[in-house]
Amino acid sequence: MGRQDIEELKRLLYFYQKLGFSHLPIKKEALRNSKMDEKTLDSLREKIGDCKRCKLYKNRHNVVFGEGSINAELMLIGEAPGREEDLKGRPFVGSAGALLDRLITKMGFKREELYITNIVKCRPPHNRDPESDEIEACNPFLMEQIEIIEPRVIMTLGRIAAHTLLGVNTSITELRGKVFDFKGIKLVPTFHPAYLIRNPKAKWLTWSDAQLVLKLLDKKL
Repeated sequence: MGRQDIEELKRLLYFYQKLGFSHLPIKKEALRNSKMDEKTLDSLREKIGDCKRCKLYKNRHNVVFGEGSINAELMLIGEAPGREEDLKGRPFVGSAGALLDRLITKMGFKREELYITNIVKCRPPHNRDPESDEIEACNPFLMEQIEIIEPRVIMTLGRIAAHTLLGVNTSITELRGKVFDFKGIKLVPTFHPAYLIRNPKAKWLTWSDAQLVLKLLDKKL
């Protein structure tokens, strides 16, 4: 790249900066080999396979790996699969999933445009919180998913997801509404949809968090 090219690039960057862009408006899929990434994600799914790395395998019906677009700019990370997710092998398909789908639509997305997964991939008995050894066993898989997807923003759903990625033990009410950094990725914690079913008055707070995510993505409603 010659001096003239560099100066032209500087002018282009300055132009977009003045327009209010935080990054160049280039579609993510134009900058990556999606087929290669899909193969890598499929390889990770196969690696998990019939996982027996922790005790959760004893009662599961399916490993709930995650689903969505390999080019997702927004990644949603929950805590653990529930009964419906365990039976169907898909994340967020129960009543909490229905509420999450409404939030996704309200944000202007289609579910298939995002990537959705959980901290652990197997259902804890009686829907209890995942334990530390279970989270530790699954964590390498989650880290690989994040590396493959390379989202611009992560939205964690619930305290366990936030605690796991941020390495803190602060209450979700204190964490939500703020932007954190996770390995160079913007991270916004919010409530789990299951919590919102029990506490519907908190829905407006989650919508506020969603609007913060949209701002980080330079996306207008």
